[in-house]
Amino acid sequence: MNTSSCIGISTMKPCCRILSSCKGSSFIGYSFGKCNHLINDNLSNPHCKLDDIHRVSNYANRVIGVIGSNRSVFCGSDSNWRHARILLGFRLNKETRCYCVNANAASDVRNHSTSIEAQVNEKIFDKFYIHGGLNVKPLVIDRKESGKDVAKVEKVRTDVNDGSGVNVKHPDNYLNGESVSESPHEKELSEVEKEAWTLLRGAVVNYCGFPVGTVAANDPADMQPLNYDQVFIRDFVPSALAFLLNGEGGIVKNFLLHTLQLQSWEKSVDCYNPGKGLMPASFKVRTVPLDGSNGEFKDVLDPDFGESAIGRVAPVDSGLWWIILLRAYGRITGDYTLQERVDVQTGICLILHLCLSDGFDMFPTLLVTDGSCMIDRRMGIHGHPLEIQALFYSALRSSHEMLTINDSTKSLVSAINNRLSALSFHMREYYWLDRKKINEIYRYKTEEYSTDAINKFNIYPDQIPSWLMDWIPEIGGYLVGNLQPAHMDFRFFTHGNIWTIISSLGSHEQNESILNLIEDKWDDLMGKMPLKICYPALEHEEWCIITGSDPKNTPWSYHNGGSWPTLLWQFTLACIKMGRPELAQKAVDLAEKRLSADHWPEYYDTRHGRFIGKQARLCQTWTIAGYLTSKMLLQNPDMASKLFWNEDYELLENCVCALRPNGRRKCSRSATRSQVGL
Repeated sequence: MNTSSCIGISTMKPCCRILSSCKGSSFIGYSFGKCNHLINDNLSNPHCKLDDIHRVSNYANRVIGVIGSNRSVFCGSDSNWRHARILLGFRLNKETRCYCVNANAASDVRNHSTSIEAQVNEKIFDKFYIHGGLNVKPLVIDRKESGKDVAKVEKVRTDVNDGSGVNVKHPDNYLNGESVSESPHEKELSEVEKEAWTLLRGAVVNYCGFPVGTVAANDPADMQPLNYDQVFIRDFVPSALAFLLNGEGGIVKNFLLHTLQLQSWEKSVDCYNPGKGLMPASFKVRTVPLDGSNGEFKDVLDPDFGESAIGRVAPVDSGLWWIILLRAYGRITGDYTLQERVDVQTGICLILHLCLSDGFDMFPTLLVTDGSCMIDRRMGIHGHPLEIQALFYSALRSSHEMLTINDSTKSLVSAINNRLSALSFHMREYYWLDRKKINEIYRYKTEEYSTDAINKFNIYPDQIPSWLMDWIPEIGGYLVGNLQPAHMDFRFFTHGNIWTIISSLGSHEQNESILNLIEDKWDDLMGKMPLKICYPALEHEEWCIITGSDPKNTPWSYHNGGSWPTLLWQFTLACIKMGRPELAQKAVDLAEKRLSADHWPEYYDTRHGRFIGKQARLCQTWTIAGYLTSKMLLQNPDMASKLFWNEDYELLENCVCALRPNGRRKCSRSATRSQVGL
């Protein structure tokens, strides 16, 4: 049987483009001729029958997408055509309408006559149903008319009979993502949880009728949403996990595929093009008029790669979060076919090539500018911030699990292994800070010129802040916020330290010490609302110099010591991993007392988080999703094991220095290995 692949390519100006990769290939029964021809077709024929689409199965293994100017047809299939999903888009009343028919409702489409009939009365779509499928009732679209030519689609009902006379929901719906359904455990939810689920579902963004993400905030009283009405990659992660843990994976799959499509778009700032692997910080679904149409509209995705961001900073963490979420999707749903797709594998490789590209840096850590992660404003984290390194390590470990090893990826997999080994050693050895390490730095000699130098980064003892000497507990420690020549940022950054635990970037003893410090300094790091994003805040001249007198990052506000409830789910995950769920429960109970009453703010201000942030948006989606994810993880701790990483002992055994005969004469990796008893 002849096989070919047809790929629908969507650009900034949507049109129908079909890339045919094999000679004599065809689509819907029409031959394209020679291979590697890009065919433009407006698909002007308004009658698209399933019989025509069925003919594609004789020629193509997988049809990813076709986009037409007057309507859209999307077919996604694997080797079994009975699992195909056909999406038909129609224009009704100047709006884009998309309908989905699941062919897997029938037992075997190949062996049964299947067709689609549309009965149109005065251009109103009355019925849309399937003939010939076993145990399938008609798919009926109910409508209301308000005028002769106006139709509103109210409800799409699909009933699948399991042979016993009982209508059941199709088991694959949560993977295919036709809708975001009601919570199956609604009767068990508290009033606060019910409110949170209602708000989360209200924040869902649809593209051609399919959920593709959630807006950053959905405050109806906000007259100037700025970019809070967009779907951010980092912001969507807790929403994605909430849906995944609730058995609703479709929205996550749609999000991963659509953001992957945006990765390949041309992007530039002042005539300069960043790397191909860059993922957008966010995107917005816009409705725009069709070219040359008379009152017809279409949905388009409008991404922001940083060219519109404050300070024009590229979102370094977006690609890292995308890889982490891709792994989570596979482990929770069991659907590993998504990460095995060629386009997804290519997307992973592009991100990794961007992160692993050679440069002038002497360290395995990732060098970034200020504002390139969750802390997206000037806060003195430029260089090698802990948050980026922890996410980088997590993305590398995720990629190590998901990448298909072949001739084209062997060198990349080898580079991943080497970087993982070097990065884990570097962070554990040089970023770690406890009472013993502070005393060591306090007695440092400076200006050492030797490969055996103890003070390798030439840190001056006078850099140790006075607050730290009294603040560090007897039992406990953490990873510093940043490290580069002659500079160590001694602030405690919660996000990076939590991900150090989740990803096993730190040793088991270090991870235990981080939780011990958080418990010991509960009033400082949790206060009245968990969790403090960093401690302490920059004040006085230090605030003026480092933040540039940023009016939003005033002391104990926003990213300068503000309290962020969205960090709750990550803290919960870290506590469950370390066998300390009672700490997470204590934090969730603390937050639960106020979040609903305060209308789910983005962040809280003051030293102990007593007041809602002065510029905080209400109904902040990742605050809502972070709370829900924390509750579900505590109720089902076994699911947490699918999201964190355990220690990889092979990384500790394979020292990069051993691979280089001319490397350092003395390697202290043995000290790191001894921490885990190797």
